[in-house]
Amino acid sequence: MGEAIRIIGIDPGLRRTGWGIIESLGNSLRFVASGTVRSDDKASLATRLCQLHDGLAEVLHQAMPHEAAVEQTFVNKDATATLKLGQARGIAMLVPALAGLVVAEYAPNAVKKAVIGVGHGEKKQIHMMVKVLMPKAVFETDDAADALAIAICHAHHRQSVAYRLAVAG
Repeated sequence: MGEAIRIIGIDPGLRRTGWGIIESLGNSLRFVASGTVRSDDKASLATRLCQLHDGLAEVLHQAMPHEAAVEQTFVNKDATATLKLGQARGIAMLVPALAGLVVAEYAPNAVKKAVIGVGHGEKKQIHMMVKVLMPKAVFETDDAADALAIAICHAHHRQSVAYRLAVAG
């Protein structure tokens, strides 16, 4: 039947970056771990980005995932906050790329659709469905739960033609 594929989902944020690791084998999903990397909001931006980098690098070193998925950012009214989120997202994409992983990106609506069946929904619905899909899943923060949802989305989409072409290219 093949080997399980270990996937890390990453929900980027400057204050808190959530991560969730699952294993996918056929249609079966298994929870592995989840957590949140935090940065010191009193530190400089560069120091905070280093904290996120180092925290995610340690997670990847420990968990040894095969594939990574990161949520795409959304643009909000506060340009400064959007820019900082984009920088945190850059770290969330850089760390797995430096580890040699192909990094897939998913829009928030695609994640919601993959997990709850519709492109719009509340965090409570997503968290509930993560628990339905993986009853043994534990997550201490919304960021970790969202990261698990991103990993689940990737597990559902990784066999798509576009993804296979990206891996081959």
